[in-house]
Amino acid sequence: MKMRIALFAFAFLLYCNTLTHQYALDDAIVIYDNMFVEQGINGIPGLLSNDTFYGFFKVENKAKLVSGGRYRPLTPILFALEWQIFKKNPFVGHLINVLLFSLLVLLLFNTTIRLLQEKFDATLGLWIAFISALLFAAHPIHTECVANIKGRDEIVALIASLASLNFVLKYIDTSKIKYLAFTGITFFLGLMSKENTITFFAVIPLAIFLFRNVSFSKLAMSTLQLLASIVAFLAIRTKVLGLDFGGAPMELMNNPFIKIVNGQYVPFEYSEKLATIMFTLGKYISLLCFPHPLTHDYYPRHIDMMTWDMPVVWLSLIMYAVLIFSALFYFKKHKLFSFSVLYFIITLSIVSNIVFPIGTNMGERFMFMPSVGFCLLFGAIFTQIKNHKIRIGLLMCIITLFSIKTITRNTVWKDDFTLFTSDVLISKNSAKVLNAAGGALSTTAYKMEASQERTNMLIKADGYLEKAIKIHPNYKNAYLLLGNANYYLANYEKGIKYYDQALRIDPNYNDAHKNLGICLRDAGRVAGEEKGDLNTALKYLQRSYDMNNTDRETVRLLGVASGISGNNKLALKYFQEVVDLDPNIGRSYLDLGTAYRNLGDTINANKNYDKAKKLDPSIK
Repeated sequence: MKMRIALFAFAFLLYCNTLTHQYALDDAIVIYDNMFVEQGINGIPGLLSNDTFYGFFKVENKAKLVSGGRYRPLTPILFALEWQIFKKNPFVGHLINVLLFSLLVLLLFNTTIRLLQEKFDATLGLWIAFISALLFAAHPIHTECVANIKGRDEIVALIASLASLNFVLKYIDTSKIKYLAFTGITFFLGLMSKENTITFFAVIPLAIFLFRNVSFSKLAMSTLQLLASIVAFLAIRTKVLGLDFGGAPMELMNNPFIKIVNGQYVPFEYSEKLATIMFTLGKYISLLCFPHPLTHDYYPRHIDMMTWDMPVVWLSLIMYAVLIFSALFYFKKHKLFSFSVLYFIITLSIVSNIVFPIGTNMGERFMFMPSVGFCLLFGAIFTQIKNHKIRIGLLMCIITLFSIKTITRNTVWKDDFTLFTSDVLISKNSAKVLNAAGGALSTTAYKMEASQERTNMLIKADGYLEKAIKIHPNYKNAYLLLGNANYYLANYEKGIKYYDQALRIDPNYNDAHKNLGICLRDAGRVAGEEKGDLNTALKYLQRSYDMNNTDRETVRLLGVASGISGNNKLALKYFQEVVDLDPNIGRSYLDLGTAYRNLGDTINANKNYDKAKKLDPSIK
């Protein structure tokens, strides 16, 4: 009991500094900007009957941004229930994540004890379980899943997977059928949380085979129960998403295995793709052993295209070959070693980009489930150190270093601004985080009063975004944000250029269309009022008007420019449109009256002057 209390408290304390954090990263997609979650309980049918992304994008053609779509309704349902009770409250979300993670650490401890109880001495099995759970709790690679509320899908999926293994072992040990039913329920819930739960369809039989002397009938019954849950899940998923798993999209932010050839994106050669995947697999092992530096973003080109003439690719291949060979060679002699390695390989397979495209090169969250194998292996090896003082000293050193890294890494997840501006210093060649950091800086600067600090933030944003489009020349959102940053800097001509480029990539890009009209309007105002360049002012204002003839300021400025140029009839037309757009503004009638006066119509001029004074007594 003391060990369990210590593990729970340790896990909770490691992550308690996240409780005051805000939402971050993909929390918008699954929580506070998801139309189904915001409906609370009433939104649950929508969550069950649509792609996980649909509630955020709200349009069909964006629901399947990644190959095959995503169907993970369980954790969004939990978020909807939270919303029903607490509304928009990140504290509650973070608290639940920390509590679930702490319970997961306990479950790993209990499951490992049960797994090893027949083949290992009780005391040895207890210490292996404790050390493994302790390392799992402290490992910094888990910060993304715990500190980011959206990461709950990984936590719940692993809880359900380990619970399924636990129930199967209880069924085998006691022959009580109820545990088979519990297995089916928990396994199905894991699948509904995240698809990687399906890898336990191989993990659980492997565990039974290695750690239990069991009849074929019991093994078959356990396997069939898992299969029934898989069939039920796939039937629901197919009904919601269909059978079309689709090809990999030709968009760099959703398919890292494309490159530019002759100005066009084309797929990697097969050898290039395989070499790049092999490199990332080696990177996972590196981060498990030495988790620094960490980042939430491994998008192109933080991981660059790799080829087989690079030694690091071959090193990764050799590491995996040695691991697999050793696991098979010692399959009977060192069962826990073999299980740990094979568990790692099996659970890694589905997020490796070999079996299924995941939309990015890699991610620390993808190590959440496979890392259990690493921790079990670590626990097994550690208990073999004969010298007690060395064993305890080394363990304390590793756990202390990992804990410090976890606690400090948690602070980066405070909010989007902190996360993006911190991780852009790590993922320096990722178009996605460069874009995100540029957007965060420019959005924050927009809300500030004019100052040198504001200007410096916008200049930094511009630099990040320029680098993003060098990496990804068709990154329409980066062009939009570049337009925004330059608009805030009053670099209107550059802003217009970037908005135009965004619209060339996507003519239906509404945000770029709207912002371009505003930028053209203000460029026209500056050209006329500050530079005295009437022709340029009219050119920009006319284009802005053609894009949106309901913007009062654009129409007013066109009236002013037309009047100054001597075209009083056109000025009258525009000022009349200004009045029509909002007939309750006194100064609009003042401008209209002046236009009539310039045309020699004093009667209508005086009528509009009177209306202006009536609506706005400050007008003399």
